[in-house]
Amino acid sequence: MSKPFKNAVLTGLVVALALSFALPAQARETVRIGYQKSSTLITLLKTQGTLEKTLAQNNIDVTWHEFSSGLPLLEALNVGNVDVSADVADTVPIFAQAAQAKLTYFAEEAPSPSAQAIVVRKDSPLQQLADLKGKKIAVTKAAGSHYLLIAALNKAGLKFSDIEPAYLSPADGRAAFENNKVDAWVTWEPFLTGVQRQLPTRTLADGVGLASYKRYYLTSNAYAKEHPEVLKLVYEQLHKAGDWVKHNPRDAAQVLGPLWGNLDVETVEAANAHRSYQVQAVKADQLGEQQKIADAFFAEGLLPKAVDAKDVEIWKP
Repeated sequence: MSKPFKNAVLTGLVVALALSFALPAQARETVRIGYQKSSTLITLLKTQGTLEKTLAQNNIDVTWHEFSSGLPLLEALNVGNVDVSADVADTVPIFAQAAQAKLTYFAEEAPSPSAQAIVVRKDSPLQQLADLKGKKIAVTKAAGSHYLLIAALNKAGLKFSDIEPAYLSPADGRAAFENNKVDAWVTWEPFLTGVQRQLPTRTLADGVGLASYKRYYLTSNAYAKEHPEVLKLVYEQLHKAGDWVKHNPRDAAQVLGPLWGNLDVETVEAANAHRSYQVQAVKADQLGEQQKIADAFFAEGLLPKAVDAKDVEIWKP
């Protein structure tokens, strides 16, 4: 080895060694994602490992945190126990706003009005919405179905105080409905298709013309400002997952069925046909129905204060 070449090699080694001390490895960060069993797209990404793989390539790890319903999930988001919330029904952010939560919308799914409905047993004497007066109705508090019930009663000239609400989880609502403990049940997919396929029922009304039923993805104001690059990656993967579900309905049903209490493929596929799964950006001028929801809940005394639905932060992809 010639002396000039040897010197060049030694110089290169010294420079490389110096750079290794001067430029420490990029620190990894972790995003904590909160979700529910009904969080279809996030559940798919979690099960298939797609999101974790994409984030790992950007030095980001993921931890998953399951919640029983949307309100506890947004409470955890607001106090900093999770960073990103999977989809929640359009009503849930309204309750969070009333509790002065500092939350940012970062994505939404296009409307799916037929993905929720008011059902009665096939032999029920109830034939129209006006017949709900004085009846006991199972509904999940703060869920999209809660607003559907208010809107349906309003259409029939009734107030929420004209019925007896039974605030129950979907599982408990199904049990009460099956055992004739309630006169009607307001629920959403896949619980809706499940009961329609397994029991003789009739639909008094779905959300068409009453409640659009959007689902929103949220984060905290602070996280949106500090980690826009993470939200961008999550948004892109959600959009791809939504497209995949619509173009591969049977494959999606086969993945989701076991995760949804071992529902059969046909039920899951039929339920998913009622959901848009079209992930898109949130726009302030399209929050009109959010305001209707807020006004309806406040008018019925279900919110402690009036809410301005546009008084929120919106992240733009």
